[in-house]
Amino acid sequence: MTSVPGFGTRREAREDALAVLYEAEIAGGSSQEALGRRAVPPSDYAVEIALGVDADRERLDGLLRSHLVGWRLERLAVVDRALARMAAWELAHRDDVPTGVVLSEAVALATQYCGGDSPRFLNGVLRAVADEVRGIT
Repeated sequence: MTSVPGFGTRREAREDALAVLYEAEIAGGSSQEALGRRAVPPSDYAVEIALGVDADRERLDGLLRSHLVGWRLERLAVVDRALARMAAWELAHRDDVPTGVVLSEAVALATQYCGGDSPRFLNGVLRAVADEVRGIT
């Protein structure tokens, strides 16, 4: 796994970013506000993800909505929605992260934090997003 200076692995950074995005949505605020409430600041990569999702939320939500067949983004569980936005941001903004890694990490986090059909559902939606954004899956 790739280390992030001062924190650990990118997996840990993604978990932390997911927690920040989840907290921000539950509190009805921004990721910046959620980050300000943290006793221990997360890694630079976690901050980049969380703030990046906030900055590009309209586009990310549009991408996700266009691939949520029969679903509304607002109907997804908060953690599913935060994870989908986070993975869509990585697909759209981090060309240095391979598509397979983004998808695998999203599925692993969904398995750990969402359960049920979420991993398979999110994988399908995110594969479609990857195909649109990167032209490959």
